[in-house]
Amino acid sequence: MKRDDLSLLQRSALVLDAFPGGTALSLAEVTARTGLPRSTTHRVLTGLVDLGWLARTGSRFELGLALFELGERVGLKYRLRSAALPFMQDLYAVTGQTVHLAVRDGRDAVYVEKIHGHAALPLPSQIGGRLPLTCTAVGKALLAPEEADVHDHVLGMPLRSYTRNSITDPARLARELDAVRRTGTAIEREESVLGGCCLASPVLLAGRPIAALSVSVPTASFEPELLAPAVRTAALALGRTLSRAPAERTETPGRAKAAP
Repeated sequence: MKRDDLSLLQRSALVLDAFPGGTALSLAEVTARTGLPRSTTHRVLTGLVDLGWLARTGSRFELGLALFELGERVGLKYRLRSAALPFMQDLYAVTGQTVHLAVRDGRDAVYVEKIHGHAALPLPSQIGGRLPLTCTAVGKALLAPEEADVHDHVLGMPLRSYTRNSITDPARLARELDAVRRTGTAIEREESVLGGCCLASPVLLAGRPIAALSVSVPTASFEPELLAPAVRTAALALGRTLSRAPAERTETPGRAKAAP
């Protein structure tokens, strides 16, 4: 669809999607990121500021408080996150390292929650952000238990590379996914950021992956054999907790059911 044919709602979504978390942008930067005419971009930005979805400081714009409040009302945030937080807090207490909760959306892992300390390892993950399934431990944990058509779709596309260690060979990634299914844990060694490794386990409901829990550790202190029991136990316990909840509480709105 051409930019000129977009509805006002679609243009607003395009503008909002241009903002990375925690970063303010100028009118020129938003115009360049969206490909919309400058005058159109300015009208959309002004309207979103009036709604409180964007905030303006001088000549720069950033995501607004009203958008944050709206996001906090998303069902996934209340249901999955509230059930997972106690287990995430336990993992953090045991490891002292950054703990993630993520779900799958198409070919990406979307981070729903993150717990870290004052001296946290610099990571590209952020709540509400996304990274490829193929170069993250949570992503591999989410992908491995999926059906063959999902694997074929993801592995059939070019595998994105974030560092020199990112896996770009589909055959090698397929072998890693086989190992995840055997062991119940997925490992990432500096594939999304240099200096950091991660171990994750899928959270299963009726045999299907609905989320993944992970612990991220500096490479120098990464000992997967010590992390694996704690992460697996937390993921299994969260799955059991969710299985006892009413069915509507364990749905994950927006999650792709099969190949996106």
